[in-house]
Amino acid sequence: MERMQQIVGRARAAFNSGRSRPLEFRIQQLKALERMVQEKEKEILAAIKADLNKCGHNAYSHEIMGVLGELALTMEKLPSWAAPQPVKKNLVTMRDEAYINYEPLGVVLVIGAWNYPFVLVMQPLIGAIAAGNAVVVKPSEVSANTARLVAELLPQYLDKELYPVVTGGVPETTELLTQRFDHILYTGNTAVGKIVMAAAAKHLTPVTLELGGKSPCYIDRDCDLAVACRRITWGKYMNCGQTCIAPDYILCHPSIQGKVVENIKATLKEFYGDDVKSSPDYERIINQRHFKRVKSLLEGQKIAFGGETDEASCFIAPTILTDVSPESKVMEEEIFGPVLPILTVKSVEEAIEFINRREKPLALYVFSNNKQLIKRVISETSSGGVTGNDVIMHFFLPTLPFGGVGHSGMGAYHGRHSFETFSHRRSCLIKDLKMESTNKMRYPPSSQKKVDWAKFFFLKRFNKARVGLFVVALLGVVAAVMIK
Repeated sequence: MERMQQIVGRARAAFNSGRSRPLEFRIQQLKALERMVQEKEKEILAAIKADLNKCGHNAYSHEIMGVLGELALTMEKLPSWAAPQPVKKNLVTMRDEAYINYEPLGVVLVIGAWNYPFVLVMQPLIGAIAAGNAVVVKPSEVSANTARLVAELLPQYLDKELYPVVTGGVPETTELLTQRFDHILYTGNTAVGKIVMAAAAKHLTPVTLELGGKSPCYIDRDCDLAVACRRITWGKYMNCGQTCIAPDYILCHPSIQGKVVENIKATLKEFYGDDVKSSPDYERIINQRHFKRVKSLLEGQKIAFGGETDEASCFIAPTILTDVSPESKVMEEEIFGPVLPILTVKSVEEAIEFINRREKPLALYVFSNNKQLIKRVISETSSGGVTGNDVIMHFFLPTLPFGGVGHSGMGAYHGRHSFETFSHRRSCLIKDLKMESTNKMRYPPSSQKKVDWAKFFFLKRFNKARVGLFVVALLGVVAAVMIK
């Protein structure tokens, strides 16, 4: 307990010293982070390989590229993001200064996830540093190699007191959560999300929860199936299905179910060759516990393709299930593995109804040549994010906030949204001490005349801003005289 108290206490003292606030300091720390990623690329790739059996090219494009992109964007835009933001004024405040000031929250906690163990800890860290906070970093112990590496590298490049790394499992995280933070960002599952939020509530700490859920994928009959299935296959089976926004299940008309299976089978061969197990591009399940969990979802199911498993190497082949019942076990929890159930629906209405009966997912996918149909699904459902005619790609556009809704989480980050998540938007109004007579209308004793003038100033809407300061000043003087 004492150790966590000391770590958080040191971070708090470092934040209170004010050194994380100047923009130059923030940018210098982000530059150091960029240097770390560039200089230690080989070590980072090796750690990810050891954790998830991910080859270098995939690890680079899934994890490192995103971090470097986020760093470049943040360093370039930070001065404009952090600048005070002037706001529109009303008649009463015409002569005053009114703006939003972005200030750091204080000491924030970032709890990473094991499935993308590097990027899911670094992206929030970048936003929190950019906003001027101290950050306690807790990588997931499940990806032990990457967690160790992050703990070893960060102190070599960043301010040790402001950005400490805490490693360990459930006991350490539980202990950490008893400390007081100014914001917590957690990526993981809903059950742990509830624990994090309950711990945060004790200190009234706001949270950003990046959770998961069963992200649906509706395929319309009117669409290029070969293209749709290639994109779905990529998104579903990358990282061995262990992606929080992977398409979890497919909804389609019974008449195209067979074609969907054939197209996915053909694509799997194109991607991974005849022997998936020996493909350098196919990862493994993270550990034995998750292997057993995913394997148990296949029991009693109609396997249309795949289904091979090897416990010793945590290998589960890319698998497709057909004619899946909505009540089956595989439809009860997020799969988080290379198993793709296909459920049939007669119409888009039925698909929408099916999606809306369940908890709100982190992502939703629709494939159709008809843009109106895609827009209809968007307007009649709810999810964290949506990609039409592709999967996962909304994650890579930093101008879109990435986050969930309902059971799939709350709050969002990426790009400017990360900076805003870790900042307090402080409302600032600065007046001067002149023209006191115009304030008469708000001071006692009250009268109908004062109320009428107040109504005019507060409730009147002018179409043209060019009515101008002159008229306002004139009205002010008139009001002052009348009230006297």
